[in-house]
Amino acid sequence: MDSKSIYQFTVEKIDGDVVNLSQYKNKVLLIVNTASQCGFTPQLQDIVDLKKEFAGQDFEVLAFPSNDFGQQEPLEGAAIEAFCHNYGNNFPLFEKIRVRGPHAHPLYQFLADKKANGKVNAKPRWNFHKYLINKQGEVVDFYFPFTKPTSSKIKKSIKRLLAADAR
Repeated sequence: MDSKSIYQFTVEKIDGDVVNLSQYKNKVLLIVNTASQCGFTPQLQDIVDLKKEFAGQDFEVLAFPSNDFGQQEPLEGAAIEAFCHNYGNNFPLFEKIRVRGPHAHPLYQFLADKKANGKVNAKPRWNFHKYLINKQGEVVDFYFPFTKPTSSKIKKSIKRLLAADAR
């Protein structure tokens, strides 16, 4: 397995199911750290809308709740899931994890470190930091929290990756 891809990682869904990220091979992914009590929390609706826009295409959003920034994710497990359903959640939701610092989940250590992923050097600075992953599982870009998931910048990048990988 390519050490420059996210497919080397196993993560746990909010319901406790263990998932190897290789199950997302051949999909363009947007990986986002979320929180229920953040000023950016309305972006959950943007994520739902983005998923609807790319429905039927090889695109997925993976959401990882985190309490790393301002203790803005006080909820746990089923309560996080219930909160996200208020927005019509249509994307996989994973267990609450650490996304920065020495105790960050190995996936986030990889996403944030150019030496590991070969492309991007950007640690999350707040909730709703986004990483764009191509169909080969490689990190190709990142977006700061103030960039909405439905921004033309993100949508153009997703379309480009979907088209490039379709050839």
